Amino acid sequence: MNRISTQDQEVVRRETLRLNSKAWGVATGLLAALSIFVATVVLVIKGGENVGQHLGLLAVYLPGYRVTIVGAFIGFVYLFVIGYALGRLIGYVYNWSASPRD
Repeated sequence: MNRISTQDQEVVRRETLRLNSKAWGVATGLLAALSIFVATVVLVIKGGENVGQHLGLLAVYLPGYRVTIVGAFIGFVYLFVIGYALGRLIGYVYNWSASPRD
């Protein structure tokens, strides 16, 4: 029976604890982007006198965003980029904190 060396065990442990930062970025970006896209489209379909007045306040932070179908795509792009950056940051911080210190 082959025994795994201590050094090999350490390598396996370290790589098992690591997160894929790109995957976290894409997942977080898609979650955020789809959320604003669906919320905007639902409000546009629902219609009414003052469509999405609270969601429309995001235009302060996302230039060009409006509660319209075109605005849903603009918001999708903005929040994908923001979510991707946030996911990458989460992955980086986690990997840094989980890495062994000598």
